[in-house]
Amino acid sequence: MQDSTIQLERTPVAMTEPMRRLTGRLRTKRADHVVHGAKTLIAALLTWGIVAPWSPDGRPYMAVATALLMVNASTVYQSVTKATQSVVARVAGLILALATARLLGPTAGAVAVIAVIAVLAGPRRTADDRLQIASTAVIALAATATDPMGSLVSPALQTLTGAAVGIAVNALILPPLYLNESDSAVRDLARSMGTLLHDMGTGLSRRQLTSKAHNWLHQARNLDKRLTRAEEQVRQADESLRWNTRCVAHTRRKETTFNDTFMALRGVSIQVRGIARTLADNAHDNHADHHLGHQFLDRYAETLQLAGAAVQAFVESGPATGSPDTSPRERLRGAIDGALAWHDTMTDMIGRGTLTEPGAWHVYGSLMTDVERLLADLDRADTH
Repeated sequence: MQDSTIQLERTPVAMTEPMRRLTGRLRTKRADHVVHGAKTLIAALLTWGIVAPWSPDGRPYMAVATALLMVNASTVYQSVTKATQSVVARVAGLILALATARLLGPTAGAVAVIAVIAVLAGPRRTADDRLQIASTAVIALAATATDPMGSLVSPALQTLTGAAVGIAVNALILPPLYLNESDSAVRDLARSMGTLLHDMGTGLSRRQLTSKAHNWLHQARNLDKRLTRAEEQVRQADESLRWNTRCVAHTRRKETTFNDTFMALRGVSIQVRGIARTLADNAHDNHADHHLGHQFLDRYAETLQLAGAAVQAFVESGPATGSPDTSPRERLRGAIDGALAWHDTMTDMIGRGTLTEPGAWHVYGSLMTDVERLLADLDRADTH
């Protein structure tokens, strides 16, 4: 009865942390949506108020559209680069429309010339810009025929004004940062790698190589998805710090994006996949003398468990349970040192011929090389 009572008391505690993280993410997303909507409304109204008094017929639609595009950019850096590209493309389209209207008039021939020049000219990598030039030129073609200079100057000024307002609002009113998303993605990647390494170690110690090797390989290959997501989040977080006024105000540094940590984990993921692949191949090898011996598996299992603990400790922000006085760096250092000690022991056993499966030397070599590189990546990152 006492054991049952303890179990019932612990269950809600175990569920508290995931629920807390989920609630925090929902609140953050809701707040982001509110800020995003407010910034969009401010940019639209401010642009309308600035441009409407001097725009034709008091309808500054092009300015508002440009402002909305800039304020909705994912980062301040993106808003500036998109503004530059948009302004250049629209001005080029207006100039193209003016030139063709003067030469050919608002005719089908002018549209054909615009299509040929805008779509076929220039490198392929600027296809979006060329299409924007063509669409702007075609829309402005009729207007340039009746009022050439007015139809060129007014849209150009509207585009410039809208871009300036959109950039200003995006940069000054809570400019977007993606540090939390970056950290979360990198931590998720590290936890997945650490869990897989620990599972492989536990499975080897329990003689479950044949039954679980295929599943380990599948999980290792699925790490690519988490790796891609983490890389994108780190890149976006890195970019969100460029020209960001919130970073200047809070002196937030570029290192907070976990960029170095991600680079280390990307190298580790290669070794994790290599270990899983070697174990899967060995599990289904029909040559009896190629199978790994129990003595090696026991040693290697503990090495993988220590390596898994090292990977997980690599991104832990708080002390582990039962070790409140141990910092994440100390736990990482301890896990790496423990794994290196086992690595040296196994290397010595192989060198002295203690392991009795001569046909499996190539498997031993592959597994030892992968774990050695894995530990070297972690050790190098920890030193830095």
